[in-house]
Amino acid sequence: MNDADFMRSALTLARRGLGTVWPNPTVGCVLVNDGEVVGRGWTQPGGRPHGETEALTRAGTRAKGATAYVSLEPCCHHGKTPPCTDALIAAGVARVVVSIEDPDPRVSGRGIAKLRDAGIAVDIGVGAKEATEINAGFLMRVAKARPLVTLKLASTLDGKIATANGESRWITGDAARQRAHLLRATHDAIMVGANTVVADDPLLTCRLPGLEGRSPVRIVVDGGLRLPLTSKLVAEAKAVPTWIIHRHGIDNVRRQVFVDCGIELIEVPVSETLEMDLTTTLAELGKRGITRVLVEGGARLAGALLEADLVDRLAWFHAPMLLGGDGLNAVEAFGATELASAPRFKRLSVETVGGDILENLMRAD
Repeated sequence: MNDADFMRSALTLARRGLGTVWPNPTVGCVLVNDGEVVGRGWTQPGGRPHGETEALTRAGTRAKGATAYVSLEPCCHHGKTPPCTDALIAAGVARVVVSIEDPDPRVSGRGIAKLRDAGIAVDIGVGAKEATEINAGFLMRVAKARPLVTLKLASTLDGKIATANGESRWITGDAARQRAHLLRATHDAIMVGANTVVADDPLLTCRLPGLEGRSPVRIVVDGGLRLPLTSKLVAEAKAVPTWIIHRHGIDNVRRQVFVDCGIELIEVPVSETLEMDLTTTLAELGKRGITRVLVEGGARLAGALLEADLVDRLAWFHAPMLLGGDGLNAVEAFGATELASAPRFKRLSVETVGGDILENLMRAD
């Protein structure tokens, strides 16, 4: 095996932390000594211990003279855990291979410099493309102070999410719905509009066997704080973190009722688009450490996010059926009157999921 092969293993380990390590990045680390893997690690739930620490613990004395393959530059600052650079130096590793530098101002090349100053050989760039995609949410939060936004849609071939009378269960099949739950497990938060909650009364949890504990923070954009107190989201707010984004000026008595139910309320300014400023909304989520948001509904929220140019990824499930003009659109009108102004995305992958098709796309900047 070569550097690319060992780094591929580290990147696979890094993916295990998606959705569970915010506000930290997810990092995978593989320690190799004389061609043998002697330690593996990845960032643990809550963001610590870090992947390097986990791998070093497993390797023990076999880490001396080893090469460490790390998907992100090791940290060099004291936070809730000691610097990973210090741990690597103390363990006596001979070489460190890093996929990408950490843009966090507390690191940003300093970790690599510290390792080199200690006489450790450092190589950078192996697996950089995949590493960048894995931590796209963390990188977005550092660069733009907001989380990465993935808009998930499930529609007919002609972009409809329900019949004219609102019937939508189920447009896509069971396999697609299970995949959607897996998407929930790999995101820090899931966001919907109030209309979706009122219409469907969803749980918004991950219900895949073995992954029930990986439900994301549930966020509802509800300007008027009109969410029914009898909804499942409110009823289970003390079991699954639930936040509501609402506009200023809501009656304090009503606010307190939701707080008593275990819900965190976040006030944001009013905008013409959706009662609240979505740019400010995402900035507030970034302040709270959220790095990856999965938006699941509805059409109004999807349109508002697209109009504000805040959608970074699309996960679009297409069912092999047509509803025509009578059906309800997946995305409400958002003012794209010219092709030049339409949001554009590039296709990352297309796969068959049961009887449906899943397209993964990213913003075409």
